[in-house]
Order: sequence, then structure tokens, then C-alpha cells
Amino acid sequence: MNYFIIIFWILSLVISTSFIAFYVRKYQKSEVIIAIYVLYIALSQILAAKLADFWGFTAPAAVIIFPFTFQLTDTMNEHFGQKETHRMIFIAFITQILFIIFIWFGNSLEPAGIWGIDNAQWLMIFQQSIGITVASWISYLLTENMDAWLYQKIMKWTKGKMLWVRSCLSDIPMLALDSVIFVTLAFGVFGGNWAIVPATMLGQMVTKWIFGVIDTPFMYLDRFIVNYKKNSPLAETVE
Repeated sequence: MNYFIIIFWILSLVISTSFIAFYVRKYQKSEVIIAIYVLYIALSQILAAKLADFWGFTAPAAVIIFPFTFQLTDTMNEHFGQKETHRMIFIAFITQILFIIFIWFGNSLEPAGIWGIDNAQWLMIFQQSIGITVASWISYLLTENMDAWLYQKIMKWTKGKMLWVRSCLSDIPMLALDSVIFVTLAFGVFGGNWAIVPATMLGQMVTKWIFGVIDTPFMYLDRFIVNYKKNSPLAETVE
């Protein structure tokens, strides 16, 4: 990967995390988390169509985003609880159904003669197979909801201490499970290409773990901003 891209990738996450934290601190409402979560899920759907090389591992380009959907479920859980997290996951799922429907509508339209892009190339990117779509939906609903449940359980077991423990121990197994379910269904059961399943599953799992562990400092950044002392200069700029 281009290290220049990685720098901007980290910067974008700093911006989104900070924006969410300042918003939650000021308004004590969850809609900004839902909005960015829905955006990330939609981008994951698009980027999943491209297989990329990550330090020798092959995985869908969506892995640069998808682990951070788990960060947002953790953030929602941290501030607003498990019930609100499940509600966010359901809202995002409905938006993804609408996303696929309108992509299908757009793909069905006859391209204009003056359009300078080959329609076949457009369809290669935006016309996802039914198998991949169904596989992503199944893995999404199972793992995201299980992550929300597990995060809350670990939070109770640790009595609200050790943020990094509940972040890592909820995300890492769920990211692995997501890879197993998605790759098995998308490329094996629905795609019939079992030969690529092991390597693709391993590549997706390892890269998701890498990006998933990286999200832990952003959880601490969120908590720092939200809980910063009320009488600090920073708080005055937020209030």
C-alpha cells in the first residue's frame, strides 16, 4: 500500500472520530454516529467489488473501512447502550436494501449516446452479484449484532474498565467470523469457486484484524474528547 494513502486514511479517521465525539459531547444524541455508520456501510458495498493487495494478502478493498463500522458500533454502545446499537444496525441494513435497489434502477437505464464511459465497465463495478450481496447481508446482520452484544457483555464483566479489552475482544472474533461467513457464502456456496476461498478468507481476516486493532486508539480519542473537563478551554469551544 502507498504510505501516503495510509497517512490520509488515518487523518480521515481522526476527523470522523473527533467530529462524532464533539457532536455527542455537545448534543448527547446519536444521529451523527448513525449517519457516518451508514456512509461506511455503503462505501463497503462499493469497495467490496475490488480485490486489492495488502502487504501480500489479497482482500476486498472494503477492509480499509469495514473494521471501523465495528468501531462505530462500539462507540454507539459506549455512549448510548446496546439497544440503540441494534437500532442503528437495523437502520443501516434498510438503507443498504434501498442502496442496492437504486443501483439496480440506475444500471437498468439505457446509457445516453454522449456518455463517454463504456456501460460494460460501469456494470463491472456497480452491478454486484446476488450471491455477494446476500452473503454480505447475512454476515453483516450476524456479526454486527453479535459484536454489539459481546461488547456490552465484556463491558459488564470488566465493570466499565479497560476500554481496549472490550474493543479488541469484541471486534477481533467478530471480524474473523465475518470473513469466514462472507467468503464461504460469496465465493464458495454462491460463487462455486472454492479454490480461492482459503486464501481470500485468510487475507481478509488478517487485514481486518490489522485495521481492527488500529481502531482502538480512536476509541480513546473519542472518550478523551467526550469526557474532557468541563472547565477546560477545549470544553469552552465545544459548548
